[in-house]
Formats: sequence, structure tokens, C-alpha cells
Amino acid sequence: MRRLRLPTLAALLAFALVALPPGAADVEAQVAPGTIEGQLAADGVSLVQWGGGTPQELVAAADALGCYATSIWVTRDGRFRGYAPASPDFANQSFLSLFPGGAMPSGPVLVVCIVREQAPPTGARSIEGTSCTLFPDDNAWAQRVDELPAHPNSDRYMTYLEGLSGNQFLHADFGENPDYGIPWTVVPSNQPRVPVTFDYEDESDPGPYPIPADAPVEAGSDAHVIVVQDGDCELYELFAAERQGAGWHAGSGAVFDLDSNHLRPDGWTSADAAGLPIFAGLARYDEVASGRVEHALRVTFARTQRAYIHPATHYASSVTDPDAPPMGLRLRLRSDFDLSGYTGHARVLLEAMRDYGLIVADNGSNWYVSGATDPRWNDDDLNQLKSVPGSAFEVVDTGERIRP
Repeated sequence: MRRLRLPTLAALLAFALVALPPGAADVEAQVAPGTIEGQLAADGVSLVQWGGGTPQELVAAADALGCYATSIWVTRDGRFRGYAPASPDFANQSFLSLFPGGAMPSGPVLVVCIVREQAPPTGARSIEGTSCTLFPDDNAWAQRVDELPAHPNSDRYMTYLEGLSGNQFLHADFGENPDYGIPWTVVPSNQPRVPVTFDYEDESDPGPYPIPADAPVEAGSDAHVIVVQDGDCELYELFAAERQGAGWHAGSGAVFDLDSNHLRPDGWTSADAAGLPIFAGLARYDEVASGRVEHALRVTFARTQRAYIHPATHYASSVTDPDAPPMGLRLRLRSDFDLSGYTGHARVLLEAMRDYGLIVADNGSNWYVSGATDPRWNDDDLNQLKSVPGSAFEVVDTGERIRP
């Protein structure tokens, strides 16, 4: 950011004041209260006429004219007095003391403007620590399913899932322990790219990838690595990743444009068995703490079907039973399930499962919901999910099943 030294301001204002044309006092009197007359540079220093009003009103008037004012300046008794709108009143006391009634009279004022930096998104699916959003609003992950019809085969799918051995209740596959959950990291747009090699090269996006040497790796055999590149807003994911020389080696890898709905080619995997972006389905602490998750969550089951439903593009099973869950199958918490006894983060997650649902993304333990690694999770809170049976869900119809 360019900073102006006080002598520069002084010289500009002194020159401007002595250079005011004859009749300037009459011009001042004609400026309406609360308005600015004169040209405001969007990036720089401008001398303008102020019609009178509070400093806050002057800043607001400048903003309406395209000037993000970082300070305003006047002279009294040969001294410059400045007001910075982002500073607390005590820091602006020297300026504010000039106007006991709170309102500045009409007259010439110097306004220092800068180009306002684009603020990171603060709405639905904004990715903390970046200027990026988790895919467009019409992306499948952001699709609400609370009003979609149940799948014609919903009862048979649910019967199949209930017949699987093992866990039959929701389980947060993340928590306080850093050994649980899937970690991710943010890198800048100028992050150096390094070579990446793959076991499944024919279904992986080629490197190099902007993955730092110290990128966190998921504990366990899946060893996922997830990187969000700020600025470019691209998502890089690796499966079975390990450091190799100056770069990385992985089982498979995928790159997703966070501003696009583009799917991987049919039949292609990603860093996930279903060919999906893992990051899209993670419960992340910051969004859950905000009180609202506005996307589907990732879930696993012990046995899946040799088929997939978009946005999934890949299967990972030899099972042909039509009642087994295909990759990409969307489940939702039934609207008649009573949430009144659930609190905190568990309640937020259950509301997301009701409104946006769960997407089958991999083979694993039944009803295990994926989340990001974060020591701020509260296990006692998350453990409320363990009382929610799988039978509280139903399958919704989000598209045709593709059976290769």
C-alpha cells in the first residue's frame, strides 16, 4: 500500500489553499450539507469542498463516490489534524476536539483514498484463510435436497445398508485427536510447483503441483494431502502421498477448479474412490462454528456397488447388487427426525445432513462422516452423533445410476 508522508500532505494542502480561485468562499456556501464537491481520486490525495457534517458522514459520502477513505485532513492554527475512520475515537481525539458538536463546518478538506482490497468471501461456502468459495452456487455439493423426492429404490437401499455388518450409527471420523480427520492447507498463488508421480497415472491430473514439502499428510493408509491454492482458487488432492526427492509420489491425484462445476471424465478416479473432491465434503471447524454448513458431507460404507451417480465418476467395487449403494448416492436425514435434543456442533452437522445430505464417496466404515483435522473440535459435542441411527436417513433421487 502506498503511504503518504505528512510533509507531502502539508505541501498539497498549503498549495491548494493559497491556489483557491476568487469566490471560493461563495462556492463553499453553495455545497449542500453532507455532500462533497470536487473530484475524488480513487487512489491518492484529493482536495474537495465539504458541505458540512460529521467526519463519519464525510467518509460515507466519499465511499459513495468510489473513494475508500483512509484519512481526512484539515488545518487549524497552522497545524494539520487528521481523522482515520478505522481508528478508535481516542486515537482521533485531536481531530474530534476541533468540533465539540460533532459536525465539521463546510470548507476545504483533504481526503486520502486507496483502492479497496477485495475482501474474502464471507457468505456460504467461503473457505477460511482464502479469497475462494467452495464451488459455484449451482454445484452439486451445494444442492439442497430437503425438498427433493425420495429415490424410488430408497427403501431397498436402506434395507441393504441396515444389513451390512458393523456400525449402524453416525460417527464423526474426526475430532480433537490430530490422528483423526483429513488435514488441509492453504498456499499462495506463487507457491512453487514440484513434480508429482502417480501409480494410477492414466487417471490422474499430471503435475507439477504447488504442494509444499511440509504439507500435512492424513494419518493412516489413505495418506491424503489436500492443498487449496489461494488467488487461483484451485484444489489439489493426493491419495497415498509421500515425499519423494524434491516432490511427491502418490497413488492418484486430481486438480479441481473451485470456480467451476466441471467433473472428472467418466471412469476416472481422483484422490477419492468416487472421483470426487474430498475437500468439498469435509466438515470444517470454522464453518460449523459459524452455525451453518451449506454443502453435502462425505460418508463411507463398507460395501458399495459397481456403479456411480454424478457428480461421482468412478466405482470401487465388484458388487453388482442393484440395492448396494453406488458412489455418489445421496442420503438425507429425514425431516421427521427430532433434532430438539441435539446441541452445538452436532446440531449444526445434523441440520446440514437434513438440508444438503451425505454423498457416498469411498469404501470404509459404515456411516463414518468425514471432517477436517482440527484440535478445536469437542469430542463430547461430536459424540452426540453416535445416537443417530442410519435408519433415520432416506435416499433422494439426484440422477441416473451409471453402470459400466
